[in-house]
Amino acid sequence: MKENKHQAAAPAAQEYRFKRIIAAILILMAFVQGQIQGQVLCFDDATVFADGEKITYDLYFKWGLMMPKAGTASLSVKETTYQGAPAWNTCVLINSSGMVHTFFSIRDTIQNYLTKEKPRLLYSGKRTLEGGYYEMDDLTYSYKNDETHIHAIRKNLNRIKADTVLTGGACVLDLLGSLMYTRTFDWENFSAGHKYPLQVGMGKSLINVTYRYEGQRIVERDRVKFRTRLFIVDIYDDAFTESKEAMEIWIGDDSNRIPVKIRAKLKIGAMETHYKSAQNLRYPLTCRIEMPQ
Repeated sequence: MKENKHQAAAPAAQEYRFKRIIAAILILMAFVQGQIQGQVLCFDDATVFADGEKITYDLYFKWGLMMPKAGTASLSVKETTYQGAPAWNTCVLINSSGMVHTFFSIRDTIQNYLTKEKPRLLYSGKRTLEGGYYEMDDLTYSYKNDETHIHAIRKNLNRIKADTVLTGGACVLDLLGSLMYTRTFDWENFSAGHKYPLQVGMGKSLINVTYRYEGQRIVERDRVKFRTRLFIVDIYDDAFTESKEAMEIWIGDDSNRIPVKIRAKLKIGAMETHYKSAQNLRYPLTCRIEMPQ
């Protein structure tokens, strides 16, 4: 019996959609970097990072009234060396579960290396195992004349699929580097309504993002409240229904600056990321408010 072409195309379309969803989650966790009043922003210091810290998240896929759990994610940080010099190593692990895992299994690992003092990105790597398909991304960063140059290689087990150099501004980061950058913000320098552009290196391309600061918000989940700062994000990527207000992210309003909740509009439904737990943070998690039983 001959296979219908439309039926054959459906699994491929579904695979592409879920790969873009996972990319979106990482961008959500990592989107904040940019300029304020024309001044290029990059890391000031790393005083919020702690050797051995680990933050875990639950991922949910929202479609209409349904909101099944889609998986888990974790972010870990440790002190190490890179090419003989002191460095920070950050790592994100993503695992699918539940209904999403039944249709499309995901096991992704992303890590990078940042210089220890006044952090700058040195290397970013991604290992993707999605739906039985394995792919590797390696991005090596160098800097010259206020420009960032990224040697990007994408390959699978059989061949090199892309080998190119990306060029951006003085402070282009990868997804994880952008995440760590958000945690160095000084809230007193923000005013509601300001817009900030961002470039993120992902795979073999640069993704443009603009975010808008919206001020203080309270987030509540499972009888726990969090004091946060809200950002509205525009992302120029085809994983989203529209680029305008494609994402919302709530960052904990204390000295740790960890993402507490993230919501992304997708072509089908939305993806939500919720803080679950943390270990070995440098400061107490004072943004968390316990509710009486």
